[in-house]
Amino acid sequence: MRLPPGKLRNELLREVIFPNLGVENGKVLYGPKAGFDSAVLEYDGERYLVIATDPTLGVPEETFGFFTYHFASSDVAVFGARPRWLVVDFVLPPGTSREFLEETMRTLNAECRRYGSSIIGGHTGVYPSVGEPTATTTAIGLVRKDELKLPIAKPGDRIIVTGKVALEFAVSAAHFRADELKKVLTPTEIAELRAMYRLETAVPDALTARPFVRGMHDATEGGLTALHEIADNSGLGFTVYAGRLELNPLVRKVLDLYGLEPWDVSSTGTLIAVAPPKKSDQLLAEFRGNGIKAFELGEFTEERERVLIENGGERDFPTFEGDPYVTLYGSPDPEP
Repeated sequence: MRLPPGKLRNELLREVIFPNLGVENGKVLYGPKAGFDSAVLEYDGERYLVIATDPTLGVPEETFGFFTYHFASSDVAVFGARPRWLVVDFVLPPGTSREFLEETMRTLNAECRRYGSSIIGGHTGVYPSVGEPTATTTAIGLVRKDELKLPIAKPGDRIIVTGKVALEFAVSAAHFRADELKKVLTPTEIAELRAMYRLETAVPDALTARPFVRGMHDATEGGLTALHEIADNSGLGFTVYAGRLELNPLVRKVLDLYGLEPWDVSSTGTLIAVAPPKKSDQLLAEFRGNGIKAFELGEFTEERERVLIENGGERDFPTFEGDPYVTLYGSPDPEP
């Protein structure tokens, strides 16, 4: 059996990864678990330590430093913690320029200063076996025990989503398949889309949302199918109303070009916020006040069904069966 491209599916995690995690440790409150992108450890009587790690690779060079900070830091922020410390490894291919490393570090330093983070260690080297620049970042934060946010819900909780659904896929297309996008976008629109990579972070969204939410999740690979993970962890179902989805018009054109739905497309930086009914309006107002677009997409339900209401009918909400990036990189042209 060959492993499929992209993030491993949850069944493989359960069958191969989770049974082989070394010794148990009483300090670990939440370790590796499907739908949990951070670990939570006891720190002291009042706080937990939140730790996440993520790779950065396959991204445009000008975005490398930005994502080296934000991929892992977003996972810490959605657990309610501000990212405070980073450990960063750079593994670089032969021929990497000093200028690339300098620009990466300038960008990474700027993001650290923006959010009050410190780089406390790591490793940097150039190796013949490496084919492209790769970073691995471990982000660490502290959160008060009564302010920890987990990707769980209760019946009736509202599904609030920030307005970046499928943006990651569309921005990648603008960088790597610009000639194809000329069929549906102008050069100015392609340039505008390329610049939107800076929206691909959940850090500001999560830090804004944390006083109003029960839990949060970053919709990365698989996009909004992360709702299944929240529902699985909560023993619930959910209902999503397609008519409430707010999609950037440029993103919609890209999805239409490739014949893709928005539900299962990579959407890094899109925050899924689980809000108690009495706090959902407050959360939306707080987002608006901070210049963050967001909308209520549905709610979690006692019934276990996961339903998409669309065009007057309903169907099962899509699951993460494959990585839409395969469409982007694997075929020369979109399907006719």
